[in-house]
Amino acid sequence: MAFRTLCNSIALGLVVCLGTASPSSAIDEVLFRRDGKERQVSGRVVVEAQDGGVLLQAEDGVLWAIQAEEQLKHASDAKPFHPMSREEMSKRLLAELPSGFTVYSTEHYLICYDTSKAYAVWCGSLFEQLHMTFTNFWSKKGFDLHEPEFPLVAVVFADRQSYLKHSRAELGQATEAIIGYYALTNNRMTMYDLTGVEAQGHASRGRTAAQINQILSQPNAARTVATVVHEATHQIAFNCGLHTRLSDCPVWFCEGIAEYFETPDLRSAKGWKGIGGVNRARLEEFRRYCEKRPASSLETLIRDDKRFHDASQATEAYAEAWAVTHFLLTQRRKDYVAYLRTLSKKEPLRNDSPKTRIDEFREAFGDLKQLDADFLKFMAKFR
Repeated sequence: MAFRTLCNSIALGLVVCLGTASPSSAIDEVLFRRDGKERQVSGRVVVEAQDGGVLLQAEDGVLWAIQAEEQLKHASDAKPFHPMSREEMSKRLLAELPSGFTVYSTEHYLICYDTSKAYAVWCGSLFEQLHMTFTNFWSKKGFDLHEPEFPLVAVVFADRQSYLKHSRAELGQATEAIIGYYALTNNRMTMYDLTGVEAQGHASRGRTAAQINQILSQPNAARTVATVVHEATHQIAFNCGLHTRLSDCPVWFCEGIAEYFETPDLRSAKGWKGIGGVNRARLEEFRRYCEKRPASSLETLIRDDKRFHDASQATEAYAEAWAVTHFLLTQRRKDYVAYLRTLSKKEPLRNDSPKTRIDEFREAFGDLKQLDADFLKFMAKFR
């Protein structure tokens, strides 16, 4: 769950003493010193702490948590806040990335890549299909999303080694086990070319779209494509109004949605086609978990995120998150959407108590014991 891990340390100092939490329409300029270097960021204040610390959203959508003691100067301007244009944002991205990158633009995405253009086009097509399917799905459920305020950025490296070198600054050693991730703070997906160009040399960058589809629709590629869809789902959800970035949206809920959308479809040329199918990998994990599942499992999943942060329990927590999401969207759709509306209104950096989480869940779905019994009965039907 890389997207959640990335925000914890940078935001920690602001969580303790929050003040206002309404985004400003004006521009704020903050000059600060971090790691011995001075830098200046302009944007709108999303949260201001009582001690003067701020969560600032820059014109490119990046969130900056700037502690009071880091600040050298903080000034406000009457000039209204406007997101960067796609052209300005493309220039900034290319200035930040290693040499050799190019930007491929689609309706909603800026795809920065140093692999083949065919692979960038493949990614763009997959992401746009997901975006359309995602928004249509929730609209039909009675929850209308909005268009992303900022272009959705995906950074695609040609090979795994380049990706690892770039990503270690954000993920540390955890990046070794992750083929792609969405970061809440910079609002970007980062990944590498999954067709294996690093193993075959740069000549393979001439692959056609049909060849890419053929490679990534094979059974052994299903989980890798699912991972990319999973992270892209997080990015859409946090940019279209389903979740609020850096809010205390329960992990089971965020991850359950991403897993619900990620399910591979080997009948599709891209290895993914739609949503709502049975996630076989998670189903098998949940079945194994049921052999020892405690009676308190649903409650512990809801009340806090501890199981997801414990390596010995994380796999089972992810499996149960998918199973609960699948059950609720199938059997309790209206209640689920009502619960979604509550969670979508959560403000950045304001943490709920375990009691609040349980109370909000009960308000939407009723008695936990009865719901758990119905849930287990529903899941037992799958073969």
